[in-house]
Amino acid sequence: MLQIPYLRDHREIAIKALTTKKLPHAAQTLDALFKLDDERRRVLTLCEHNQATLNQQAKAVGLAMKNGLPQEAEKIKGEVAVLKEQTAALGAQVQALEGEIHQQLVRLPNLPHKSVPEGNGPDQNEVVLLSDPNAENIQRPQPHWDLATQYRLIDFELGVKVTGAGFPVYTGQGAKIQRALIQYFLDFNTAAGYTEIQPPILINEDSGFGTGQLPDKEGQMYFVTEDRLYLAPTAEVPVTNLYRDLLLQENDLPILNTAYTPCFRREAGSYGKDVRGLNRLHQFDKVEIVQIVHPDQSYAILEVMKNHVAQLVTSLGMPFRILRLCGGDMGFASALTYDFEIWSAGQGRWLEISSVSNFESFQTNRLRLRFKEKESGKNRLAHSLNGSALALPRILAALLEFYQEEDGIRIPDALLPYTGFTKITRPSP
Repeated sequence: MLQIPYLRDHREIAIKALTTKKLPHAAQTLDALFKLDDERRRVLTLCEHNQATLNQQAKAVGLAMKNGLPQEAEKIKGEVAVLKEQTAALGAQVQALEGEIHQQLVRLPNLPHKSVPEGNGPDQNEVVLLSDPNAENIQRPQPHWDLATQYRLIDFELGVKVTGAGFPVYTGQGAKIQRALIQYFLDFNTAAGYTEIQPPILINEDSGFGTGQLPDKEGQMYFVTEDRLYLAPTAEVPVTNLYRDLLLQENDLPILNTAYTPCFRREAGSYGKDVRGLNRLHQFDKVEIVQIVHPDQSYAILEVMKNHVAQLVTSLGMPFRILRLCGGDMGFASALTYDFEIWSAGQGRWLEISSVSNFESFQTNRLRLRFKEKESGKNRLAHSLNGSALALPRILAALLEFYQEEDGIRIPDALLPYTGFTKITRPSP
C-alpha cells in the first residue's frame, strides 16, 4: 500500500508511474486523495484544539470550585458539555475521512521500479534472456492435449464431469510425473536454502488484503460464502502472511520459504486456444518461493531469485526466455517482475511458467511487517519477494510436446530419480 507523504513529495513521479500501471486519470485521483487528506488534517486540528480547550476548562472548573464560585463552575460545565459534543462529532468525522482515504489508497497499484520499461501490454515486454536463439524453429507434431489423451495421462472430460472445465484428472504416469515435478522443485529449492512450508490453502480476508489480492482480484478468487474464506490463488498468499503483524530483528533477515499448494483461480472470460488443454486451468499445482528481506538488499536478491529459477528451468532441458515486464503488463502489487516463458514445440508459442517479483514495501506495509535495525534501533518495513519455482501445468505441457518420440515420451534426466521410469509409453488397448 502506498503512503500519502511519499505521494505528496513525489507527485509527478507518482502520476507518471501510476499512468504506466494503467491507472486512469492518475493526476485527478491523487489530487482528490490529497484534498481528502487536507480536510482530514483541518478537522483533526479543530478536534485537537477542542481537546486542549477541554483540558483547560477542566482545570477552570476545579479552580472555580476551589475559590468558592459554584455558579461559575456550573457555567463552565455547560460550555464543556457543548464542547464535548462538538469534539466527538469532529472525531467521528476524522475517522470517516481516514476510512475513505484508506479505501482509496488500497486501490492504488504499486509504483513500478525505475528500470521497468514503459508499455501497455505484452508486446512491449523486454526480453532479457533467450536460452536458445533457434527456439521458435523447434517444432513437434502433436500438441500436449492429444498426447495426454493417447497416453492416458490426463482426462479432461472426466474433470468436466466431476467439477467443470479447467479441472483435469491426472491418471497413471500422468499423476506420477505431476508428483515427480513437485518433489523435484521442492528439493531444488530446499537445496538452495529455502525452508519448506506446508500452509493452509484456505485464506481469510486479512491474508488476501495483506498480499494485495483484495480488493484488486476479488472476482478472480473462489469464495466460501458461509465461512468467508477464499481458496488460495497461490502459495505466496498464506506463506507471506505467516509474517503478518510481526516485528522481526535485522538478524532474522533474509527469510527464505518454499511451498507446494494447489492453486485456484476463476480466470473468468478466458476462451479459445489459450485455454485448451493445460494452457489455463482453474485448479493447478505450483511450487512457490518467498523471501522477506532487508530493503537495501531486495533488488540484489531479486536477481538471485531470477537466476535460481533460470537454473531450475535449464535443468529440464527445454528452451525458455526471460522477460522484464513493462508497466502496463505488471501485476497490481509488483514493483518489478521477470516472467519466464517456455517454448511449446507442439503449439508453436511461448507459455508463461513463472513470475519472479519484488513488491518492495507494498505488501509489508499492508501486512504491518517490520524489522528493528540493529544500529539505530528504528523499526523499518521489510521488503517481500516471490516467484514460481515452478507452476506445473504449462511445464508439463511443454515437456510432453518437447520430449515426444515415435515410441513414447522421454523423461528429462533431472526427473529420472523421481519418476521411476525413463519413458512414458502407450498403454495397452
